[in-house]
Amino acid sequence: MSQLNPTDLYDIRSLLTEDECLIQDTVARFVDEKAIPIIAECFDEGRFPSELVPEFAELGLLGSSIEGYGCAGLNSVAYGLICQELERCDSGIRSFVSVQSSLCMYPIYAYGSEEQRQRWLPDMAAGKVIGCFGLTESHGGSDPMNMNTWAKKDGDDWIINGSKMWITNGTIADIAIVWAHTDDGVQGFILEKGMPGFEARDIHAKMSLRASVTSELYFDNVRVPDSSRLPNVIGLKGPLGCLTQARYGISWGPIGSAIACYSEVLDYVADRKLFQRPLAATQTVQIRLADMARRITTGQLLALQLGRLKDAGTMKPTQVSLAKWNNVRLALDIARDARDLLGGSGITLEYVPVRHMLNLESVITYEGTETVHQLVVGRELTGHNAF
Repeated sequence: MSQLNPTDLYDIRSLLTEDECLIQDTVARFVDEKAIPIIAECFDEGRFPSELVPEFAELGLLGSSIEGYGCAGLNSVAYGLICQELERCDSGIRSFVSVQSSLCMYPIYAYGSEEQRQRWLPDMAAGKVIGCFGLTESHGGSDPMNMNTWAKKDGDDWIINGSKMWITNGTIADIAIVWAHTDDGVQGFILEKGMPGFEARDIHAKMSLRASVTSELYFDNVRVPDSSRLPNVIGLKGPLGCLTQARYGISWGPIGSAIACYSEVLDYVADRKLFQRPLAATQTVQIRLADMARRITTGQLLALQLGRLKDAGTMKPTQVSLAKWNNVRLALDIARDARDLLGGSGITLEYVPVRHMLNLESVITYEGTETVHQLVVGRELTGHNAF
């Protein structure tokens, strides 16, 4: 009897198409050869590995689900597998690709003019233009309508004032997709680096996502031409539509973090001996490993079905909330338990769980907190809005 693959107990690989398998294998090889060898040092130094961006572009990972404009035009499952393999390395590099693809390129593609698409998307797919997404504000968090950023019409231009907080890629971005109140409702604008009154500042002293750039954005009477406004959406459905795209990727990404922690601890308990036997031979350790495998398998099945629904055009935001909630929670729990099984060694960057554990403390908060996603599911079940 052949032994089951401990990281794929339900042979989910057999449910993938040949192209999906090829994409996963290509990204996994890149991660193993180029990203994992440098990521612990980057995390320790608090440095985003910008040298990987041209390789992301060469592999077609930026805006991979967009058709045309130099993008790969992959299906949703393939994009999910990309997120999973990138986050197997680190949430920070998955966040970069997720923000560039789902939060910056997607709104230009979905809500922008053809002129905006032609101007920005090819260079963004090539990694020549980096984007960031400005929605969250320091006092707003889970209540985006509470934003204080406003855009006021002034002739053929708009004048934007306000600020944004916790912005991935902020200080390395060439453009920012900024959402602001207007007299007609919330609208999106493409702000360019160097516009007078537009400033980005790094947030320092982070203990999470240290291999990622996190910033604040400030707008002091920034004059923006109407040609930089996203013309095809008004209201919160614009930014929330972007967040649904990003949350979809996050439903896959943490499975990679979980697999990285689980795989490392599997090897560790097989080699580590206490009281004249390997840790792997003890009942408590086996139960904990079995629980990790159960959670990973559940998450893999959930993500795959979500991807198939998305490709079929039937995916609902509540389904994304359920998957994001479940899969980030399982990954965080596995990272914490793996750190514990490693004993004192678990607090060092020589092993991966503590880095993934710290990163996942951010992932479980951004793109909708765990509580927000629980309430989204609760609203679907009861018909009552408890926000």
